[in-house]
Amino acid sequence: MNTSEKIGREVTGWAGVEERPHRFGGVEFRVNGHEIGHLHGEGFPAMADLPFPIRMRKELVEAGKARLHHVLPETGWVSYRIRDEEDVAGAIELFRLNYERLTARKTAGRA
Repeated sequence: MNTSEKIGREVTGWAGVEERPHRFGGVEFRVNGHEIGHLHGEGFPAMADLPFPIRMRKELVEAGKARLHHVLPETGWVSYRIRDEEDVAGAIELFRLNYERLTARKTAGRA
């Protein structure tokens, strides 16, 4: 199983997550009509790109959990390099953080 498949199997196991091809290549994950993030590459190295509010992006980068986006560093997007098996868990952690943010927002909107 390659990197994209491992991460995809985990992320698509969360309620409401859809997987589809990403417009710039790779695979994209969405929930409630919003992109959780996407992956470029199937093996090592690979890269995950995820959109967060700028405040969260600053916190993630300062904590060393992600890097500024490789193309859009001034936005809330972050990039996470997946160089080996140990990095897979960190990528899943970022996808989970964004999934929880996006699903909590929908739940809060219904209250």
